Amino acid sequence: MTALAMTAAFLIFLLTGVSLWLSYEHLHDVGARHGFADDPIRAWAWPATLDLFYAAGEVLILRAALARRIDWWAISLVIFGAGGSIALNIAGVGEGAQLLDYVVAAVPPVASLLAFGALMNQLYRALAPAAAPKVTPVSDDQELTEQPVTAPVIPPAPAEAPAIPAAAPQPPAPIAYSDPRCHVIRPLYDTTPPTRPGTKAIRLALVSAGYEPPSDGAIRGQLRPEVETHEPHLAQLPLAPVAIGA
Repeated sequence: MTALAMTAAFLIFLLTGVSLWLSYEHLHDVGARHGFADDPIRAWAWPATLDLFYAAGEVLILRAALARRIDWWAISLVIFGAGGSIALNIAGVGEGAQLLDYVVAAVPPVASLLAFGALMNQLYRALAPAAAPKVTPVSDDQELTEQPVTAPVIPPAPAEAPAIPAAAPQPPAPIAYSDPRCHVIRPLYDTTPPTRPGTKAIRLALVSAGYEPPSDGAIRGQLRPEVETHEPHLAQLPLAPVAIGA
């Protein structure tokens, strides 16, 4: 199909060129007989005032076709150029000529116009979108009687993912005291309600744990401050009643 289309396009271009050349030659003869006999250059240039309008219009129409639009100005140029060329080719034969003389003069410009029309027809067909499939209208009765009734499909409920048990809270890491006696002192704060142990209570607890009884200065300046340094909120607790005055 592509080879046939290219062959047809080549023949159309060839026909257009030959037709324009014959028309141009005849118009040159008409110009030479009517005003330009003594000026060959103007006799050859004069047909261009029509045929170039014709050729320019064809090029503009071709460009518009490739852009999928219609250029009415280009169509006007083709009508003016082709119409003027046909009319002057026929009129240039002169009066008293035979009918066949007029036909011979009219064939080249008419053939050029038809060849260009054939080219545009092929181009429009090539650029036309593919035909949409034909849809047969269906009446309301056909829709009610012919279409099967199907139950709606209900998708299954998504399976629930197994619950992941919450991780058990991890106990806080034990505090590493520099003085092991602080491990004996720290539980003294866990009373109900929480209280801050006094000096006497701390001494008694250390003695009960097997330690030598410390001095009041060691308890107040070293042991209790180390415990409360790791847990500052313990220093805000009220003193235990037994520690008052210790």
